[in-house]
Amino acid sequence: MSYSVLNTKKFIDVIKYRWLWLGISFIFLLPGIIAMLWSVKTYPTHAPLLVGIDFTGGTIIQYAVQQEVSTSDIGKIRLDLSKNGIDNPVIQVLKPVTAENDNAIKNLISIKTKFSENGQNETIDKVGNVISSDYQGAELVQVTSVGPVLGKQLFVNSMIAVSLALLAIVIYLTVRFHFEFAVVAFLALLHDVLFTAGVFSLLGIFCGVTVDSLFITAILTVLGYSVNNTIVVFDRVRENLKFYSKKATYNEIVNASVNQTLARSINTSLTTLLTLGSLYFLGGVTTKDFVLVMITGVIAGTYSSIFFANTLIALWHELQEKKQKKAAN
Repeated sequence: MSYSVLNTKKFIDVIKYRWLWLGISFIFLLPGIIAMLWSVKTYPTHAPLLVGIDFTGGTIIQYAVQQEVSTSDIGKIRLDLSKNGIDNPVIQVLKPVTAENDNAIKNLISIKTKFSENGQNETIDKVGNVISSDYQGAELVQVTSVGPVLGKQLFVNSMIAVSLALLAIVIYLTVRFHFEFAVVAFLALLHDVLFTAGVFSLLGIFCGVTVDSLFITAILTVLGYSVNNTIVVFDRVRENLKFYSKKATYNEIVNASVNQTLARSINTSLTTLLTLGSLYFLGGVTTKDFVLVMITGVIAGTYSSIFFANTLIALWHELQEKKQKKAAN
């Protein structure tokens, strides 16, 4: 390096406003954490999010209709299903992306029922009779059933997958950098997971959005994306420390490293969000929630890699220096 980190143009002073960045993280994490605690206490599954049939077991029956479906129509469908012996159905209306013509599918009516090992065909027939009586030309497009035992096993395996991914990341960073970098990176990843899970916990409470195995897939992808952004900044911090540890303070080096990698981080995130945005607004209905997890995670990961992680690593170093001074005295 032929230039000094002290000459790096500062677009953002991360260290100076450290408590602001940490405060922003706290403000955005708190509602989601409260929602997850409420969900654990309220839901029969005691899960922090509203889980779908992948994890609880059940049957989802989807019908394509050419008519518009209003909120009052959903209430009538629920009442008709109850009269036919379908207790507590979960009804969602999805809007597929189709060509604009008279015969186009206007809505997909998705009905989730409890898993019944001995009466699945009977349940499907009852749902079909109700939908067909209200919507002429309704077409059955998909039936998905998952048993409760398999759903529980999928949930356990998903938690194991996330835990192993986090453990592998911590081990890699400990070997590649130093232990404090690994701890801070783990906290940054936890920040991203909590924010994303919190958003979907709130969506589950207010919009009935459920999470399935695709949610776990998206979370694992977000972990990889987030740690990649964090490593880029940490690697620049390590390189600058080699050359300028005696010429600049640790905080100055962290600040300079963030600003040197800032354009790369923002450009990478923006191009990723443009792609994800296209998929969300123009893609299929079945992938919307998956893409929304990715969008939320990318935003959280970009913020944490620039502000949250570097603020923590600077605070860690300050605490270490204070301990060394106390030990020397």
